[in-house]
Amino acid sequence: MFAASEAPRFLVDQNVGKLAVNLRMLGFDARRFGSGPDKQLVSEALAEGRVILTRDHLLAERRLVKKGNLKVMLFETEVAEDQLRQLLSDMVFRSFICPFSRCIECNYPLYPVMKDTLSERVPPYVYQNQTEFKECHHCGRVFWKGSHWQAMQELLRRVGVDNNTSC
Repeated sequence: MFAASEAPRFLVDQNVGKLAVNLRMLGFDARRFGSGPDKQLVSEALAEGRVILTRDHLLAERRLVKKGNLKVMLFETEVAEDQLRQLLSDMVFRSFICPFSRCIECNYPLYPVMKDTLSERVPPYVYQNQTEFKECHHCGRVFWKGSHWQAMQELLRRVGVDNNTSC
């Protein structure tokens, strides 16, 4: 169990990589750890003040974790949706959920963008039928409430997240 007074930041181990996308969908800062030894993963988590998410039991048994200097959340399941459900039930971070506020590709915040600036950047059908758009200023991706958004809404419902939060 974790106590949180500010929004958590996560460092997601490769063995639970899909969880990073789901956490970004909920608005959490969830950076994927590339490749490298556990020592590097621990060092980056400490330097950035991030909670490590992993399936690696050895990481959770480190002295830094036992002393409370490093937070690690361990997952038994390989199923990303179950990992998300576990995280949301074990941690007190539900108040920090802000769905669709972060780029699921690169982890940077999303900002509303005016439709009339996007006529050359989105497919014509999307431009004609959508009214709300968000953009990632880091990678330049544009997001709208299309079929992927509906699938993500369904995932939120299954894990018990209310998407009507004002954030």
